[in-house]
This record gives sequence, structure tokens and C-alpha cells, in this order.
Amino acid sequence: MTAPIRSETLSLLALDDYPLTATRYYAEQPHAQLLIAGATGVPQGFYRRFAEHAARRGFNTLTLDYRGVGQSRPATLRGFEMDYLDWAHLDLAAAVDQHRHAERPLYMIGHSFGGHAFGLLPNHDQVAGFYTFGTGAGWHGWMPRAEQVRVLAMWRLIGPLMTRYKGYLAWSKLGMGEDLPMGVYRQWKRWCRYPRYFFDDPQMPGLAERFAQVVTPVTALNTLDDLWAPPASRDAFMAAYVNAPYQARTLDSQAEGLGNVGHMGYFRPAAQRLWDETLDWFEQLQAERQAA
Repeated sequence: MTAPIRSETLSLLALDDYPLTATRYYAEQPHAQLLIAGATGVPQGFYRRFAEHAARRGFNTLTLDYRGVGQSRPATLRGFEMDYLDWAHLDLAAAVDQHRHAERPLYMIGHSFGGHAFGLLPNHDQVAGFYTFGTGAGWHGWMPRAEQVRVLAMWRLIGPLMTRYKGYLAWSKLGMGEDLPMGVYRQWKRWCRYPRYFFDDPQMPGLAERFAQVVTPVTALNTLDDLWAPPASRDAFMAAYVNAPYQARTLDSQAEGLGNVGHMGYFRPAAQRLWDETLDWFEQLQAERQAA
């Protein structure tokens, strides 16, 4: 029987002192640190199995709930003010500062939004390697036709009606994840109008220059059956990491015996082989660093 992983719930202050809830998973003999940057509206508990697996491989692993989500949510989202990118600028940036270690390298896993967030971090230079799953540009035009119809119905009909009534996006009522603050909904909806997401938004100048500052090794994996972030969508967004040692991996999950992965299956137990490949990549980077 596999021994349980010791974990601890932590209170983590964002850079503006907003209180966040995080969980640390302890390796018995750690050789590296790992931070998981989750997707929009996905609570940290979704990444628990991956985090425990990484801890068994020697990675002290940290997960967190962004402000407005999961255990970092206020009593009500109605009237809760925040910027979507606060999750990167303030929440994840604080997690990097808190989780880095003087004697061990820090690596980072992204899921969907997590791949957007990395290039926005003021301290991305503290991360020795970044691997992201299911990151894409969000534009409906990259999606299969049937998914385009569903997504456009969400942005043009369901979302406006729901937010007008609730004061936030009641995402959970649609079975899509956690409810989302109004600021997240409004900016997400706006950026999904553009083929290259917020890089094409005239109200968001300077983002491409910020992403160009990233020189950390980056890998982005997307499956062919990821309807929200197919490989073309990934390529449109990840092109912004122009100065990072970058590799894209496209996975035919059916052909490789993983079944349906979609947008969320990267972190389900059936995808454990992908977890090991990712951790192997981090360990390869670590070995190269030690040999240099």
C-alpha cells in the first residue's frame, strides 16, 4: 500500500495582503520545489493527486486557491472587486516568493490559465522550469464548430443573463467549475474575442514585451481532444514566449491509450503517465543544471 503524503493547509498572503488558502505536500527527501498554477474556476483540491504523486517523487509541492475561488473566496462574490490578472500579479507571485527554497530549484506546473499567468509573474526568473497543460488563446475560432456554438451561447446569452441576476458568474450552476467574480468574467469574455487573447486587446499594451522577458525553459502539452485549447489555440498563445527555450507537445490521447483527456483530464489518475513525463523533464533540467 502506498504511504500517505503529509500535507498542511497554509494561510498565504498575496502581495496586496489578501488572505489565500494554500496546501503544501511534503516529500520525505525533497530535491526540488514545485508550484501548481491552476485553471480558471478550478479549486486546488482538483490537483491533489498530482501534488501527492509529485511529493512521492521528491518534489515539495504547493497548491493554492486564487482569490475569489475555493477556500480563498469571500462570503459572497456579489460586489467583490478584482482584476482577472490579480491571480498572477498578486497571488501566484506571492506563492513563488513563499515556496522557493535557497538550496532547491523551484519548478512550476500550469493548467490553462496557469500558462497565461507565468509570463505575467514579476518573479518568473525564480522558476527553473515551467510545464503547462491545456493552455490556449481562448478564442472560439480555434475550437471545433460544435464547441464554438456552445461557447458563443455562454458569452452572448447565458453569461450576461446570469451575471445580471447574480452579480457574478455562477459557473457552478453550469457544472463548469467554481463561481467566478464579475471582474474575471468581464475580462475573460473580452479577451476571448481575440485570436491571440489579451495580446490583441488594445487596452492591454505591453504584454508581449513582458512575455518576451521569460527565458525559463517552457513546455506546453495539449491533446487533440481538448476542445477549449486545441493545439492551434496553444500555438497562438504560446508564441509570446519568444525568448524561452520552448517546446510544444501535441498528444493524441486515444492513440496513446489514455482515453478521453479533453481540457480537464490532464490531472485525473488515468493521465499519471503524463505526470511522470513532466516530472522526468524537471529532473532532467535539474541534472543539467547541476552538471553545468
